[in-house]
Amino acid sequence: MSKFDEIMKRSGYSKATVSRVINHSPYVSDEARQIITDIMKQLNYIPNRNAVSLSTGQTKQIGIVTSTTGEIILTFMNQFIDTAMDFGFQTIIYTSRGDPEIELQAFEDLRSKRVDGLVIIACVNDPRKLKAYMEYGPIVSWQRMGNDEIPSVAMDQAEGYKLALEHLFSRGYTRIANAFGRAESLNTQSRREAFESFMKSRRLHVWTEAYQYSVFSSSDGEEAMRRMAEGPELPQAVLCSNDYAAIGILSEARRRNIQVPEQLAIVGFDDIELSRVLGITTIHNPIAEQSTQAFHQLWAVLGKTELKTEQLTYQLIERDTT
Repeated sequence: MSKFDEIMKRSGYSKATVSRVINHSPYVSDEARQIITDIMKQLNYIPNRNAVSLSTGQTKQIGIVTSTTGEIILTFMNQFIDTAMDFGFQTIIYTSRGDPEIELQAFEDLRSKRVDGLVIIACVNDPRKLKAYMEYGPIVSWQRMGNDEIPSVAMDQAEGYKLALEHLFSRGYTRIANAFGRAESLNTQSRREAFESFMKSRRLHVWTEAYQYSVFSSSDGEEAMRRMAEGPELPQAVLCSNDYAAIGILSEARRRNIQVPEQLAIVGFDDIELSRVLGITTIHNPIAEQSTQAFHQLWAVLGKTELKTEQLTYQLIERDTT
């Protein structure tokens, strides 16, 4: 008698139910899953991965594509990995370091059925080129792709930026500088448009001469603060690309004895743990929830089941820097 047949005999469950447990299907009762799993452990039963793939048509592996890593990206990645595991999937991380050819290996693996689907965190190839791979399996992106080339769970960061602007304006700050990310990114473009629209609607000066770009890290923030301090006029407030930039600006302001928020208010973005520790006002970005929604979009194709998703929103977290 094979171990598979022995599992059926001892558990009293059908071949279909035992197969669902082995294939990590969610359509099994908790009681059945526990009984069958315990028997598998007793028998030291290890499913043949190739046989499972042949029977299900799936490798039970999903690729994660990113050009870089960092705390914010790791928040998304860790949540995605946990969610995938809950549905019986393992993950393969493809890190390109910004090389388009290395990045394409992930998409070639999708084409050759080494992975069942892909989630893009950050990519460097043209989305129109990557879209062609969707015929081989589902792809979803956290990066904003533009023109709906590839489905994305990204939220429009302009909405978070508006919350920060309304908060600063309510506190009387009107001379506002911006420390943006990449000038060409869709997130930067939408933030800039939100800022200019907000200022014009209140007949306030749009201080374009105080725009700074590629401000990502704390050291970038320190350099941005030095430029502001040495300029002709210190802003009353600065909106930052992320919390790391805000940390750098706060650190350099303190070195220069610039009082925060009396002389300079600072607002970050993302709400990382350090922003709470340092008392930085920020915009909470529901990164983990977006990650869960990314897997749910893949599951709609892989599991042929639509899962309920909630409407996600940004939230202003007011702290000491405003």
